Amino acid sequence: MGFNPGALVFGLFSTLAAQILTRSGLARYCTIEGTKEATMRIATYNLRYDSMPDNISVEQTLSSLPDPLQQYTFFGKKGEQPWSTRRIKVFQHLESEGVVLAGFQEALVRQVTDLAELLGNGWGWVGVGRDDGVAAGEFSPIFYKKSDVELVSNDSFWLSDTPDVPSKFPGAGSVRICTATHLVLKTGPGAPVHFTYLNTHLDDQSDAQRRLAASMLLVRARYEAFHTKGPVIITGDFNSPATGTDSGAYQIITGQLAPVAINQTFADKYSVPGSVLPNFTMLDLKGQVPRSAVSGDFATYTGFNAPGDSSVYSRIDFVYGGSNGKWTSTAYKVGSSLTDDGVLASDHRPVFAEITLH
Repeated sequence: MGFNPGALVFGLFSTLAAQILTRSGLARYCTIEGTKEATMRIATYNLRYDSMPDNISVEQTLSSLPDPLQQYTFFGKKGEQPWSTRRIKVFQHLESEGVVLAGFQEALVRQVTDLAELLGNGWGWVGVGRDDGVAAGEFSPIFYKKSDVELVSNDSFWLSDTPDVPSKFPGAGSVRICTATHLVLKTGPGAPVHFTYLNTHLDDQSDAQRRLAASMLLVRARYEAFHTKGPVIITGDFNSPATGTDSGAYQIITGQLAPVAINQTFADKYSVPGSVLPNFTMLDLKGQVPRSAVSGDFATYTGFNAPGDSSVYSRIDFVYGGSNGKWTSTAYKVGSSLTDDGVLASDHRPVFAEITLH
């Protein structure tokens, strides 16, 4: 076969254009002939619960925003700020990144409703308060942009020995919950694509709870991979780095350690034949993306420390994809919660990932 310079030039152009579209966030709207790719942008963000409640409404916050042309005092604010100050920053992060799906942690009901108000009617959300299964305590809610994502069904389960009812694992610092959804990605040339998305927050005090939770998540994710035949995504604050003494949950969900025993009723409910996906694990998306497309910071937890004080920094917030495949991740970014007025939107940083579902 003879050399075809035109085909070579077109191939190079198509590859370069695909990379530009992906990194600019435009890939979910555009297709290059032959690539057949459509990407959604997902986020996980621990909001830091509303520890300094006040009566300032979203409308009041919006109406009091300063003149953007006026210079303020750089790093004039220090430490934790009220949610009424932080919420606009969270909203701006999501809007500027073009996110269509987001999982949050530590959101009290006021924070959930504030985000729903800021994002507007074009967004929907699901989730329950972990303390009573309704509105008490922190939520791990999932927000989705209705123009891109359709909700099919959702449920919640508790990461404990009694997962069907609000409950705390013995020795855990708090009640822990997972929000599970079946969704449809509606945009792109290959749409619609059905997929499963779980969002959660593991305990900050009990390694045993984290290991149990990771084992439960793995059972549920494998079940969904088998029964839906589609991609499975998990996000959350695992309070478990990839290495070190607290890494048990991370190592279980990524297949480096064996799962621990879980509630038998839960295990039976989400069982699959032993020969099906026997080595199923969840893959850390940061390691699945081309290195040139991994950007931003490393640590996802920073505390409300002053800029430059990395004494508590760690990477504990993750986006995972099921080892059954049906997805490709093309970009991964840890954003910043800090703006140069000194406000930290949270003591965690947002994590963003571009995922193509097949």
